[in-house]
Amino acid sequence: MFTRAIVRKPGENFAEGLTDVSLGQLGRPDFAKALGQHEAYCKALEACGLELTVLEKDLQYPDSTFVEDAAVLVPTAAMFTRPGHASREGEVARIKDAVKRFFAKCAEITSPGTLDGGDICEAEHHVFIGVSHRTNEEGARQLAAFLAQEGYTSCPVDIRHMTSILHLKSGIAYLGENTLVLMEEMADRPEFKGYRVIRVAEAESYAANCVRVNDRVLMPAGFPGLERDLKANGFKPLVLDMSEYRKMDGGLSCLSLRF
Repeated sequence: MFTRAIVRKPGENFAEGLTDVSLGQLGRPDFAKALGQHEAYCKALEACGLELTVLEKDLQYPDSTFVEDAAVLVPTAAMFTRPGHASREGEVARIKDAVKRFFAKCAEITSPGTLDGGDICEAEHHVFIGVSHRTNEEGARQLAAFLAQEGYTSCPVDIRHMTSILHLKSGIAYLGENTLVLMEEMADRPEFKGYRVIRVAEAESYAANCVRVNDRVLMPAGFPGLERDLKANGFKPLVLDMSEYRKMDGGLSCLSLRF
């Protein structure tokens, strides 16, 4: 059960953040619409029972609304990351005070390690650590050591060969009850053996980035196949428009740190 979340409002220069050129066909984000979608997202978290810490926009870092990349949280401690793109490194310092209000025990990834929180998928006491173009092997090693000290097992999931996703959690979500949502391209990987898998068809792969928040599953609008499958497996979807964040390689999990 989550009780709190940290979010940051997007800034007017949100569209100047990093994005994959392959998504250019989706167009440039509309800031007013993005702001409205963020407000709806915050209301959804509150409706799920979470108390929010809402940080003000940070125009120095256009990507800073994607707070998930700056820290990895477990109930007993927080690990501050070292983002894999130099333009985002400063985001970590800007969120430390907010995280330290709730976590007395903190650590951080150090050079030469790099790690983005979007590469981390917690499945109860086991954690999947994506090794990507943002999270390197040394960053993954440091996080695994930190998690072991806190009583967690972990395993790396190398996605560097994949061109369809930026972060591991772009293609995976853990919903509890030993259930993973997995994009079709990753559904048969050996790292996920033993889990009940809800497969996401290639045409709906963006929706694999959904989020279990207490008794609801937040998912992006426009993906009826996954919505149907979630209901068929006993979950209760809460559908949100994420169109403007998709244009910036962002998803539902990226917009909050939940604990």
